Amino acid sequence: MIAQSDVDAATARVAGEIRRTPVIEVDPTPLAPAARMWLKLELAQHTGSFKARGAFNHVLAARDEGRLPESGVVAASGGNAGLAFAYAAARAGVPAEVFVPETAPAVKVARLRALGATVVQVGTRYAEAQDAATKRAADTGALFCHAYDLPEVCAGQGTLGVEILEQTGGEVDTVLLAVGGGGLMAGVATALHGHARVVGVEPERIPTLERALAAGRPVDVDVSGIAADSLGATRLGEIAFTVATRTEVLPVLVTEEAIVEARRFLWDEYRLAVEHGTATAVAALRTGAYRPSPDERVMVVLCGANTDPSDLH
Repeated sequence: MIAQSDVDAATARVAGEIRRTPVIEVDPTPLAPAARMWLKLELAQHTGSFKARGAFNHVLAARDEGRLPESGVVAASGGNAGLAFAYAAARAGVPAEVFVPETAPAVKVARLRALGATVVQVGTRYAEAQDAATKRAADTGALFCHAYDLPEVCAGQGTLGVEILEQTGGEVDTVLLAVGGGGLMAGVATALHGHARVVGVEPERIPTLERALAAGRPVDVDVSGIAADSLGATRLGEIAFTVATRTEVLPVLVTEEAIVEARRFLWDEYRLAVEHGTATAVAALRTGAYRPSPDERVMVVLCGANTDPSDLH
């Protein structure tokens, strides 16, 4: 569980390390009827996704508390979290070893190596990479960096919610964001609790949030589909489940076809090249899976851009 005080501490800790990413106001009409509509361009964050926020908070907290070993950090990732932990580790002056599935996009693997990380490809699912990373951290004494189910990681992602409130003057009613393991959702929902509602959007083929809420606990789901490289967690994190239940996060599912269309729409309309996972949040508006009221003020988080843009032309 995380609280607002954890998000506040993260905000202070990562100040100067993360980018304050832009918000642009857009015409709601191409997306959905609403009073106002914004896009939060978190794709401009260090390493191309929101993950840098949680990575810095986790690594810097360990450094400040004397828990950051010379052996560095070990992370498991579909790609984005690994990039973020590798970047944060380099800034902290320690090595990083990142375990990714064999199905991780080549663009993400290449970027990991460019950041100086040792990359180990294991299995075809995130869960297999996580098991291997957990064992490696235990063997080497390195700081284990879970992609989404650590308090400092989730609290770090919550700094995005703090920025949203500041950049809109608190005049936002609903924030739509993509959900995989739920770290982003957990942090943002904590930061926005009492201010705005969070809608967690998932591909139909990876419904970790929807299934967890239906079952009353996180449960394993099959992982497949076009967004699996960034939203491919086998189950929702425990922290995310607790926060989603407490803050009444609304789960919404979208189809593969809707995700592909939304990704192309963002390129055609705004010249924004995003991952399929990122486009998931926009797909909910484009299809009507989430329908804002005419007086609703809506923020859409565009959370990552580590993609091959060649199919957008």
